[in-house]
Amino acid sequence: MKLTPTETIWMDGEFIPWDQAQIHVLTPSLHYGWGVYEGIRAYPTADGPAVFRLREHLQRLHDSARVYLMDPGWSVDELAEASLELLRRTGLESGYLRPIAYLGYGAMGVAPQLDNARVVIATWPWGSYLGEKAEREGCRLVVSSWQRNGIHSVPPLAKATGAYVNSALAKVEAVRSGYDDALMLTPAGHVAEASAANIFAVRDRMLITPPVSDNILPGITRDTVMTLARDLGYEVNEQSLTRSELYVADEAFLTGTAAEIVPVASVDDRAVAAGGCGPVTKQLREAFQGVVHGRNPDYRGWLDYA
Repeated sequence: MKLTPTETIWMDGEFIPWDQAQIHVLTPSLHYGWGVYEGIRAYPTADGPAVFRLREHLQRLHDSARVYLMDPGWSVDELAEASLELLRRTGLESGYLRPIAYLGYGAMGVAPQLDNARVVIATWPWGSYLGEKAEREGCRLVVSSWQRNGIHSVPPLAKATGAYVNSALAKVEAVRSGYDDALMLTPAGHVAEASAANIFAVRDRMLITPPVSDNILPGITRDTVMTLARDLGYEVNEQSLTRSELYVADEAFLTGTAAEIVPVASVDDRAVAAGGCGPVTKQLREAFQGVVHGRNPDYRGWLDYA
């Protein structure tokens, strides 16, 4: 998606004009992919714009930084207030926030200097990640020839910049082959996740999603859906899935901050039984939209208002 500039970006404690948010070309994170980031959404509500599960995202940013031996230098609360103030200054009613921690200029080498972290938060308008057709009719997935990063190669638990080369290779391959997204497998052949979203299968009204041990990023939207589903009376199991189990699922859907909840129409050209957005997926999507737009008071604690 093409970026739509906003007025300002928060950079190391200062609000600066969008076009002035620049770093040196020899910043080591550009060369070695040593950085961590988050994607967060803000939604319009009756009480003004609200950021969904802001502190959980920023805590995961801190957790990712810890995996990569970085200290962001700003607490979760400080970054939360900076995010909300940024949203106020840009005047966005809804949009996407991108906090990123990276290594500042001053040293170079494969073993980078780790005590020089910088943090930036940007926000911009962002609509449907996979497109309106996929939202309406379901997305078409294909199992990628690229395996998901393993726990002994690049830690999947951390949302690191360099790790997403793995996802990008899979996504580009899928799109060039005419699909909406890629589905990635573990070295053991279990389903891990899509290029930038977790996956759920529905069978006999039971939800199944791969466990953290199958090399997934434990998504915050994934956790949200699991909570909503259980509160609605569904059984939810975290267990390994094979690609053929997705072929025979009643329904399947992707979850992620960018994707939100998107039904799956087919996997490897095998149509999911529901043929798009099935009844369970539809109910969860409606429940999710009610939460993020502030219409369900039971989950108001998940919202931070700008």
